[in-house]
This record gives sequence, structure tokens and C-alpha cells, in this order.
Amino acid sequence: MHHAFVFNEVAVLVRHWFEIDLGDSHMEHGARVEVRLVTPQPRRGTESAAQVITVDQPVWRADLFDRLDGTPGAFEAAHFHPHFVGVEPSPRHWAEQVKAAPWDWLHTRLTDVADIVSTAGLELNDPITANEQVGAEVEAIVAAAQTRAATQCRSKQQCYAWTRDAQVSVHTMLDTLARPDLLDRDRVSPWVLA
Repeated sequence: MHHAFVFNEVAVLVRHWFEIDLGDSHMEHGARVEVRLVTPQPRRGTESAAQVITVDQPVWRADLFDRLDGTPGAFEAAHFHPHFVGVEPSPRHWAEQVKAAPWDWLHTRLTDVADIVSTAGLELNDPITANEQVGAEVEAIVAAAQTRAATQCRSKQQCYAWTRDAQVSVHTMLDTLARPDLLDRDRVSPWVLA
């Protein structure tokens, strides 16, 4: 399930995510927040016709994650990806403020979405309007992210319900583990059995 905040040139997507580390099979989950570009589409139909909205090019991602083997609410795996190469995220960036105050950090970052886009090497046609639009909704975006935090996901069944659309990604992770012997098979059972 995604929450989508769509503006003129950018969109902010919020969801819960579940991930298995490919190196040591530890598991992480929590709120994932992505900034993407809105791709302009040709107008169709009458003045009242529904229009196509395409949210595609990823720009930036924040993964405000807990480790399942860690302290709930400690954000021990919280990180961000400052840009993408095509659809692939850049390596993880670790910043102390992301772990120490993730919601404040997210709020601050999203109030300057134009900087996020330019830091990623892309451009907006109207950066001032983009900042105004996202800034006006930043409280709602952060609140949506908080509803998808790891501490709000209290069971493997709930985590699966929130991420069932990512089943193919989970299977890809399972197929490429360096240490499958360390995997908590009970925790991943909903994705495996579905």
C-alpha cells in the first residue's frame, strides 16, 4: 500500500517496506519515502475528462528502518539514497541525524524538495512552486510516514499485508542471500508461502 502525494512536478510516495540484507540475512522494515518526478502527459478528452498522471523517475529515497533483531524505534538501519542511477538507488548514506530524529530530519529535507532534486542532478521547471506545494503538505507526508514506521508493524502478517506487492522483490532477496543459513525462515514465511 502506498500513500501518494502528487504535485505539479514531483510526487512523494510513502509506504512500509521489508528488506533482507543480502550479506548476513538480517531483516529491516519501516517507512520508505520516495521523491519522484511527475512525467507530463498530453491532455485528453473534454475539459472535464480525467487526466493521466504518471509518477515514474525516482529522485531520492529515505528508508527510516529498524532492524528486526534490534531495538524497536531505534532506527538502527535508517539511511537515505541521495540520488538514483536510472531506477537503481545510489549506495546507502548514513547520517546520525537520520537515526537520532528521523521525523524531524524528513520534515526538514522535504521542505526543500527543489534541493533534493538538484542534488540528484535533475532540474525542476518551477522549483519555487515545488517547494511551496510540498512544504504545504509536509506535515501530512510525515504523518503518513509515521503510520508506516516499524513500530506500527507488530507482526509478520501485518508486515506482509503492507508489503505483499513486494513479494517478487522479497523472493529476489531470498534467492541471492550470501548466508541463507542465518535467515529467520519463520519471519519470511508469509512471503514464501503466498
